[in-house]
Amino acid sequence: MRNKKLMVSALALAMAMGLSACSSTAETTTEAATEAATEAATEAATETAAEAESEESAEAEASDSDNVLLMATTTSTDNTGLLDYLQPLFLEDTGIDLQWTAVGTGDAIQMGKDGEVDIVLVHSRKQEDAFVEEGYGVERVQVMYNDFIIVGPKDGPVAVTEDIESVFKQVMDESLTFVSRGDNSGTHNKETGIWEKLGITDYESNENYISAGAGMSDTINMADEMEGYCLSDRGTWLSMAADLPNMQIVCEGDDNLLNQYGVIAVNPEKYPDVNNEAANTFIEWICSPEVQTLIGEFGVEEYGEPLFFPNAEQQ
Repeated sequence: MRNKKLMVSALALAMAMGLSACSSTAETTTEAATEAATEAATEAATETAAEAESEESAEAEASDSDNVLLMATTTSTDNTGLLDYLQPLFLEDTGIDLQWTAVGTGDAIQMGKDGEVDIVLVHSRKQEDAFVEEGYGVERVQVMYNDFIIVGPKDGPVAVTEDIESVFKQVMDESLTFVSRGDNSGTHNKETGIWEKLGITDYESNENYISAGAGMSDTINMADEMEGYCLSDRGTWLSMAADLPNMQIVCEGDDNLLNQYGVIAVNPEKYPDVNNEAANTFIEWICSPEVQTLIGEFGVEEYGEPLFFPNAEQQ
């Protein structure tokens, strides 16, 4: 009888332990499921938040892009400080941040052809017209002008004159040092065009004809160091003249020396991603009577004369 009781007790104990184990397993399974569900919910919430942040970032980036205008322009508009003067005014009036790259006109137009910028501001009419005719630009709009000059040493052999032909012929006849920008810029194209218009096609045969392959300020400095001559836009020269006491203007006022600037929006049909709206806003803004007046006043206080003359109304 005693053994039977022991067997019943043992059986009861085993059953109790089994139930306890089942209960423990169930609790463990429930806890694991809860933890897994929590982790899944957390991961989902994190992914959703990341996606939302990414979308907000993309929207913000697109919004920022709408408020930036990328321009390729000449070294003269940069060297003279004109764009530094106009940029904060444009930002204040329109909320658009003007950002520019200053290179020679040929390189600036190439940037437009490659769709790297929204707008170009340059000064080489032949290249500008081709840019539009080839479908890269929408329309050329003239903005302002100044003039080109020849600068050289004060004690040099070339006398001050208004006749560019006499200067260029003397440079050739006497093999004087002449520093060309040599960079396919508007200034360089103007120079080569004058040589050719005067019928002087062998100008590079002058052993002292130097092709600098440089911007305007560097070319002027090279001419100063070599006691030579060079063609410069007046604006850049005025901004540098005080630091070049041995140089002077030796030729100005010739009809061949006009320097006209034009602005062209890059064609959105060719490059849909360009900011055409901002480009059109800038063109309208810079051609407005108020801004044209500001351009005409720029440089007067510091140099005693304007660096550029506005003429947008003379389209």
